[in-house]
Amino acid sequence: MTETKVIQRAIFQKHHQFSTTADNASEQGSEQEEKCVKIFGHQLLNGLATTHQLVAWVTRWTCSIIVEDMMIGISVTFVDKDGEEKHLKVPIGMSMLEAAHENDIELEGACEGSLACSTCHVIVMDMEYYNKLEDPSDEENDMLDLAFGLTETSRLGCQVIAKPELDGIRLAIPAATRNFAVDGYVPKPH
Repeated sequence: MTETKVIQRAIFQKHHQFSTTADNASEQGSEQEEKCVKIFGHQLLNGLATTHQLVAWVTRWTCSIIVEDMMIGISVTFVDKDGEEKHLKVPIGMSMLEAAHENDIELEGACEGSLACSTCHVIVMDMEYYNKLEDPSDEENDMLDLAFGLTETSRLGCQVIAKPELDGIRLAIPAATRNFAVDGYVPKPH
């Protein structure tokens, strides 16, 4: 992650093309830069873009245009164990685990998305959306075998990545998890 941020910061130092007024240019520029770093990080880390593509995007268009385009994201609904729904807009390239953590949704993620636990277990509520996901890897299936309340449409939230065809997906959060680290531990985002 640090290397990605260094690469992205270098992009901004070389190609800083924000169109703002002189009075608030630095304030708006840094806000936009932070949004770009976050979005580009998801794109790079999830294999949705290469560093070369990102440099090309920033060179051709201003970062603010890219942010507006990518921040639109997809609509995702999380349904908790009590049936309460929370509707979110999730940027393309972000995992459902990250989206849950950023929006104070109780989805543990004890291993912080490293495929070493099953605490971010979610249930895709509609088979149509489940079929639009890539098949789970062997590592994900191994972790799902440990999950509480496993279903046919169970997935790990850290492995479900927002993409346009998932717009409208509904994810149920199981009533319990099997957290072998510390019961109830929820890591704080870095």
